[in-house]
Amino acid sequence: MTATTRPLHLHPDRLFPSDPVQRDIARRLHAQVVGLPIISPHGHTDPAWFAGNAPFENPTELLLLPDHYVFRMLYSQGVDLDSLGIPRADGSRAPVDPRQAWRVFARHFALFRGTPSSTWLAQVFHDVFGLSVQLDAGTADYYYDHINAALQTPAFAPRALFERFNIELIATTESPLDDLAHHAAIIDSGWHGRVITAYRPDPVIDPEHEAFPTALQRFGELTGEDVHRWQGYLRAHRQRRAFFAAMGATSTDHGHPSARTADLPPAEAERLFDTVVAGKASAAEAELFRAQMLTEMAAMSVDDGLVMQLHPGCFRNHNRGLFQRFGRDKGADIPLRTEYVHALKPLLDRFGNHPDFRLILFTLDESTYARELAPLAGHYPALLLGPAWWFHDAPEGMWRFREQTLSSGGFYNTVGFNDDTRAFLSIPARHDVARRVDCAFLAKLVAEHRIEEDDAAEVAVDLAYHLPKRAYRL
Repeated sequence: MTATTRPLHLHPDRLFPSDPVQRDIARRLHAQVVGLPIISPHGHTDPAWFAGNAPFENPTELLLLPDHYVFRMLYSQGVDLDSLGIPRADGSRAPVDPRQAWRVFARHFALFRGTPSSTWLAQVFHDVFGLSVQLDAGTADYYYDHINAALQTPAFAPRALFERFNIELIATTESPLDDLAHHAAIIDSGWHGRVITAYRPDPVIDPEHEAFPTALQRFGELTGEDVHRWQGYLRAHRQRRAFFAAMGATSTDHGHPSARTADLPPAEAERLFDTVVAGKASAAEAELFRAQMLTEMAAMSVDDGLVMQLHPGCFRNHNRGLFQRFGRDKGADIPLRTEYVHALKPLLDRFGNHPDFRLILFTLDESTYARELAPLAGHYPALLLGPAWWFHDAPEGMWRFREQTLSSGGFYNTVGFNDDTRAFLSIPARHDVARRVDCAFLAKLVAEHRIEEDDAAEVAVDLAYHLPKRAYRL
């Protein structure tokens, strides 16, 4: 460290209103929720961490490599992902010392000023590791050594951190091809931490997924069904969904390019499937097949009770060169304009009023909050709104979500917060940000005499704890 080292300080009123009246109300509301257990019903942490409970390898492997928010920003400023040791599409890596990768990160940390990543990471550094100076080029090695030493102690083992973070439940997300061995190991270990899975069938539903042919073949091998025939394919989904449910799953997750649904006659659906399996589907037919499969998944949800989540409106892997070198989920996903009113109607015509069906909708298109999503969720019993997602889980995005959905959707047609992250150590910070923003929003309503403070406190607790449990049938 140097003489120019700057202190790291978390202000207790961060994200609260600057108006003193509203700020005092927000403080009181936050005091009601700050100690509540964390419900993390949708995310992408690695279940192997909790199954094996092995020490995290080093700061780079834990805090940098899983977090596409971080290396997306670095890449935008000319940092080659090879210099960070990001795994390539073929499974190889550039021979990079993890400490050197961390130095690259530290040298560019100023890029994150004002972003949600800066907020989350500051809380991780300060609260989880007890660091009191800011990360920069001059403190890079100090950070690395301090964090690395902590990670070798029992207090920083995955299960110990899970308990320290007051996590009541965390859900991971797996493909139908996953054997869920890590979840089985967690169950068999007798550890009381609740780690469940969610069914994400995209690789065997999306004909345009690069792994679709091989994934479909493996799907058949796992289930013993003839998945190249329509009815066998549907039976295979039912079988794997039942297996996931037996391993704790309460939800499915679908990451489609659009929200389009379809309800084709059975014979027409079968003909479309035959075209897909033959590898002859056009782009329009691939989209129609995905649309039909959302309705098929909804029908299965009515039968097995799994809550359905739809995450549409993202152009995945937009950077072709980066995708070819490093594969999926490397920060090159871009939001798309998304339509819901017409797109969801075929599915809602069948299941929108069904008491056993539940669909949680997300969006990357904020223009749909007030125009489409809140009115839909404010009417259909089956629909709930997921929180501000991905590009919009910053404080500003969370505020816009509440502001634009409250009038026609209310608070109770939303599902509270989910962190949707691979970055395990940031989970408490992400939930704290959401709780602070909700308390600030509620404080404004109280100060304007639109809601009583005791009612606002009840809403704050519901948003932080009860609504996610209820929405995800936990």
